[in-house]
Amino acid sequence: MKILLFGKGGQVGWELQRSLAPLGELIALDADSQQPCGDFTRLDDIAQSVRTIAPDVIVNAAAYTAVDKAENEPALARTINALAPGILAQEARKLGSWLIHYSTDYVFDGSGSKPWLETDPTAPLSVYGSTKLAGEEAIRAAGCHHLIFRTSWVYAARGGNFARTMLRLAQERERLTVIDDQIGAPTGADLLADVTAHAIRTARQRPELSGLYHLAAAGETSWHGYACFVLDHARQAGIELKAATENVLPVPTSAFPLPARRPLNSRLDTGKLQTTFDLHLPLWQTGVARMLDEILGSSK
Repeated sequence: MKILLFGKGGQVGWELQRSLAPLGELIALDADSQQPCGDFTRLDDIAQSVRTIAPDVIVNAAAYTAVDKAENEPALARTINALAPGILAQEARKLGSWLIHYSTDYVFDGSGSKPWLETDPTAPLSVYGSTKLAGEEAIRAAGCHHLIFRTSWVYAARGGNFARTMLRLAQERERLTVIDDQIGAPTGADLLADVTAHAIRTARQRPELSGLYHLAAAGETSWHGYACFVLDHARQAGIELKAATENVLPVPTSAFPLPARRPLNSRLDTGKLQTTFDLHLPLWQTGVARMLDEILGSSK
């Protein structure tokens, strides 16, 4: 099996390089790759790259993810999040290849409190959400075999993340304010990568599994709950913090006005994925604790 991975340098792309390697020959590109091209603003060159490599599976971990910046760069966000995935899907159809793509809970309006199903109506609140939804639609319209994984609150030990920010602030300040009315499940890039590898092996033997799936860690929390978990874990690991957990104050989203609106309900129902691929998704705390052990261990 030949696999072509786009976005190798991102959080998910980095983990995918590990999880996909045992499946076959892996060609991994990022935006700086020239020959073949991995720059999603060069649509013709992206198409030519796929034709030249002729992979059995294309995995797209590249995306425009600057949610607030996208409000002022809608054309660029649309090129990277919608037009380029559409090109990949068209080329995949011509080759008879599979396309694996990642989307987001931002395609929903965040209303209510029930976990979102794949069949629920979409209504994105932001340019980012709208362009990610357009990418999904372009893939489906192309008619290739595909797996689209909608996920939420993605983190990784590598690079910056919410947990690192909370740890830094808690070492600098005695009091923190964190949003408590957005609810979701922190989901590790390593979990996304491992599920992807498993799903590719299964789906290639069963083309009828082509479609859209929700993929996130089990359980739910708010950003405030997430922050408290991080600080409690760090304190138990012997890390000195100025901010006690009781001084992490919950505030509504309105306390932090931003250019792009965030969905309040980011819960995703993952029943379809778990049943179809015979998977068990671990609680979000399991992955976050493991990530914290890794970053806290490296900082000692």
